[in-house]
Order: sequence, then structure tokens, then C-alpha cells
Amino acid sequence: MARTAGSHSGITGPRVRAAAQKLFARQGFAAVSMREIAREVGVQVGALYNYTPDKQSLLFDLMQSHLDALLAAFQDDIEADPVVRLEQFVQFHIHFHHDRPDAVFIAYMELRNLTPANFAQIETLRRAYEDRLEAILRAGVITGDFAVADTKIATRAVIAMLTGINTWFRADGRLSLDDVTAQYWQMVCKSVSASGGLEP
Repeated sequence: MARTAGSHSGITGPRVRAAAQKLFARQGFAAVSMREIAREVGVQVGALYNYTPDKQSLLFDLMQSHLDALLAAFQDDIEADPVVRLEQFVQFHIHFHHDRPDAVFIAYMELRNLTPANFAQIETLRRAYEDRLEAILRAGVITGDFAVADTKIATRAVIAMLTGINTWFRADGRLSLDDVTAQYWQMVCKSVSASGGLEP
């Protein structure tokens, strides 16, 4: 199939993914058609298939790209104090996700629309990220800085708490993102009984 005149794979491909991300986040995966994505990009619907086999592949690609970037961006010094490592994780998670609201929404809300095979791959990436935090919590339990009965449950609870900021935070609101990050850090400290200025 020939490309639409004036299109270029290095330009149109990213535009297709950007359009799909925008529409999936605004309307939901099930409600968006390939025709709508083509209209958003400014190409004929048939031209989309030069860049993606189908809508499912677009969804998977968006989720995989987001999680690959997340895993690549987070740096953890395993030699550092567990409390310092946890604070760095909190700051990283909040700021990384704040800059990518559409990608975050899709990554969490559209899992149900993945095929079983694609879901399994995305879950593997999600668990790899959770493992980074769980390793920090386990290290803190060993040093006595954290008092966590089940590090896996604590990991998921902390991630859910931090990711929830994206649903309500507004840059023009009462508090800055740094203010919110500082308060969430204190709440995370308390939830795991960390020695970050709070008593266990």
C-alpha cells in the first residue's frame, strides 16, 4: 500500500502514536476508531496501516513505550540509605507521571482492552517497576528503617497513592507540585514507618 503523498515514516509514525494517545486518553480505547485517528493525523485511514497493523497494536505500543521510558529513567543507588532511596523514588514517580498524564491514564485504565498476550507483556514491565520499589522497602526492613508486614502490598499501596495525584493535581491550584511532593513524601514515610522525620 502506497503512503499518502507528503507523509514520511519518521514524521507520520510519531504523529499517529501521539494522535492515538490523545484520543484514547480523552475518549477511551473502545470509543476511538482508526478513522478518527487518521482524521487527527491528517491522513487517509488506509495510510495508517503503513505505521501500525491495527488499533490493538497502537495501544500496546503506547503502553510499552511508556513503561520502557519509566524503567529507563529511574535510577536507584542500591548502596544509599533506604530512606534516601525511598524519597528519591517518591520524587521521581510523582514528577515523571505528572509530565505524562495521557500516557499514565492509558497505562492504568486501558489494561482491560489488551489481548491476553499483550497484557502479559505489559504486566511483566509493570512488575519490573514495582520490583524496584519493593527492593527499596525490603532493604529498609532489613536496616530497621521501615516496619512493613508485606512489602508487596506496601509497594502497590505506595504506587497507587502516588499515581493518584494525576487525577486531581492542577498546576494553577493552591499548592505547587513540589509542595504536594513534600506532603506525599511525609505520608509515605508514615505509611511504612520510615525514619524520615516521623516516629514509627
